[in-house]
Amino acid sequence: MPSRTLSSFTLSDLAFSWPDGEQVFDGVDGVFPGGRTGLVGRNGVGKSTLLRLIAGRLTPDRGSVTVAGDLAYLRQDLTLDPTRTVDAVLGIEPQRKAVHRIESGQGMDDDFAVATGQWDVEERAVATLDRLGLAHVAGTPESLGRTVGTLSGGETMLLGVTAALLAEPQVLLLDEPTNNLDLRAKSRLYAAIDQFAGIAVIVSHDRELLDRMDTIAELRSGELRFFGGNFAHYLDAVDTEQEAARAAVRDARADVRRQSRELVETQTKIDRRQRYGKKTESSIPRILAGERKRQAQASAGKLRGVHADRLDDARRTLTEAEDAVRDDKEIRIDLPDSVVHPGQRVLELDTTLASGQRVELSVIGPERIALVGRNGIGKSTLLRAVSEASPSVPWRSLPQRLDVFDESRTLAQNVADAAPHAADEQIRGRLARFLFRGRDADVPAAALSGGERLRAALATILLAEPPPRLLLLDEPTNNLDLPSLRHLTEALAQFRGALIVAGHDLPFLREIGPTRWLELTEEGLSEIDPPA
Repeated sequence: MPSRTLSSFTLSDLAFSWPDGEQVFDGVDGVFPGGRTGLVGRNGVGKSTLLRLIAGRLTPDRGSVTVAGDLAYLRQDLTLDPTRTVDAVLGIEPQRKAVHRIESGQGMDDDFAVATGQWDVEERAVATLDRLGLAHVAGTPESLGRTVGTLSGGETMLLGVTAALLAEPQVLLLDEPTNNLDLRAKSRLYAAIDQFAGIAVIVSHDRELLDRMDTIAELRSGELRFFGGNFAHYLDAVDTEQEAARAAVRDARADVRRQSRELVETQTKIDRRQRYGKKTESSIPRILAGERKRQAQASAGKLRGVHADRLDDARRTLTEAEDAVRDDKEIRIDLPDSVVHPGQRVLELDTTLASGQRVELSVIGPERIALVGRNGIGKSTLLRAVSEASPSVPWRSLPQRLDVFDESRTLAQNVADAAPHAADEQIRGRLARFLFRGRDADVPAAALSGGERLRAALATILLAEPPPRLLLLDEPTNNLDLPSLRHLTEALAQFRGALIVAGHDLPFLREIGPTRWLELTEEGLSEIDPPA
């Protein structure tokens, strides 16, 4: 636990642009209060970038971050590097090696400097892993040297949380910490966050986690706004605000119509008076007629100006009211119109997984299978075995690690690789439906954020040729903002092909309409009733 607590930390006039000139922030200010703050916002708005700036992993172009205390940071993309060892992720690899060299009699002066105060580092690491339910991953000092590639995505994420807690920070930054976690692992993570005594800032789309927050910070259009209370309170506040904003737009539009009508009526009256004035000019002296004309023109101009100014004010008020109404762009997912007919054999699998489970699986017709099981039990391994079993229909897979890209090539080039016969205009048009417009389609895959990476992976597999009739999806809801999750759910619910989805998001799995629920355990694969 942190040795002392902080009441807040501050962002002041924070500005940041990427090397290609793309501006992310221009003068962000904010004070993060004590306790737990959920940082929310649309995919690609800059939440992960902001955490990296706070953590010192990126250097701002202008402004400052003031954090008086030790800070620990968990990256969103922790699962992307399978070659790292457990102790490297925990940040204790140098200390372990130094202690081992000293104990073997081969220690140097530098080793003693590194090991001072860290003689029990292995025991503390194993104890923290056990507290988060990872004793089976590294329950002994010797097992701390295993690689992340041998762990499931959920286990790796919990490992990252363990690393952050092991540092005993005053400020804890977590980026999508519940990705890939099963229900039991989530409950352990929730408990660990509840017990943290410092300032926690957590980027997440996990409603249950966000409802445990003390404050919600919304990042929108390069600005931070803070809402007291949890995510439910935040949604209520935004709904109330938007209802008032829409009412203000209605009133402002009515005022614009009224002012436009009054300006037209005023102009009509002025024209009528001018016509009447011309008729009477011949009956009065020329000097008097000229003076009356000048007075009438001045009065008409003043009257016209008053109403024109009122119309301009009404239009400005309408613009301000419309700006307050949220009109966020949302992804549009059109799944391939590929049909698997009832009775059509899609897949036959009879194999033994690397973890030892004997698995038999038949998929016939447009079956929709929800695959569940605890972290590390082998769900991802099973999906790989399915893909290697030569399904009898075109298929595509969305792996948990999202490693479907050539990282050096742009998003448009990656999609073109998957759909070689599609024209560039067609590829870019479809990518726009996933909110990759214009230059966004030319960004290298390696530069995509977590949410962008998932959208890009979905675009790549769904635009592939031939159109997939079997989709294998491994934790497809990770990093998706709530509107995007809704669109994905609706699209999958209407998909007419076969579907196997591995996940821990039970509401999502229920909403896509599984025809079968399968659970993978140590004994193998078995059909279960839908979880309550």
